[in-house]
Amino acid sequence: MPTKGKGITSHKVVPHAEWLRARLVLLAREKKFTGLRDRLSRQRRELPWEKVEKDYVFDGPKGKESLADLFGGKSQLILYHFMWDPRWKEGCPHCSFWADNFNGIDVHLRQRDVTMLAVSRAPLKKLTKFKRRMKWSFQWVSSHRSDFNHDYSVSFTPKEMKTGKAFYNYRFMRAPCAEMPGVSVFYRDRRGAIFHTYSSYGRGIDMLNLAYQYLDLAPKGRDEAGPGNPQQWVRYHDRYPQGTGTS
Repeated sequence: MPTKGKGITSHKVVPHAEWLRARLVLLAREKKFTGLRDRLSRQRRELPWEKVEKDYVFDGPKGKESLADLFGGKSQLILYHFMWDPRWKEGCPHCSFWADNFNGIDVHLRQRDVTMLAVSRAPLKKLTKFKRRMKWSFQWVSSHRSDFNHDYSVSFTPKEMKTGKAFYNYRFMRAPCAEMPGVSVFYRDRRGAIFHTYSSYGRGIDMLNLAYQYLDLAPKGRDEAGPGNPQQWVRYHDRYPQGTGTS
């Protein structure tokens, strides 16, 4: 029986027994997907590594820090590439949506030998002020003094933007912005050698956004406007009008 709901024009409504049968069919598909995801994660860990040969300098709370310093005594490092051109007054609102999911997880990651940070090209002073405003607790450093963002394909020169030859998500393309998001992973062995093990961009960082994973469970899903600018609804979490929302 079709029924009308908020934002949903019609949907099939059935007795519990029929609902349960349909749910069990989907459960079998979910279990298959979970198995595929586990195998994909294993293949990700089995990728060959590349040694990091360049020395990078970051500005952090302790002053100038090397890439090795960012590991914080752990052997694994995850860096979220937070979009922030040094000329911008504020960090990217969409990366801020992702960053809202980072608070508090660092203590758990450290138990598994992982340090996680955010890194941006904006000066540390801007990052610190914005972090205080957003009430974030995760670590955040500036790569303003190095080529780190360019080398890991998340920042692009004016020439790359003009010619449409920005290398992002493993292909040359016309980047929509001089800064793009991503995540990069590194390993440091007992001798101090550092290896780049993985980087992902675009929809590859989708799984880092816990809010989206919950929205995918809801009847309306992400309820976004389409491929052109699907995240047009996103605001800084302190800029949403109080007491409002879609209906």
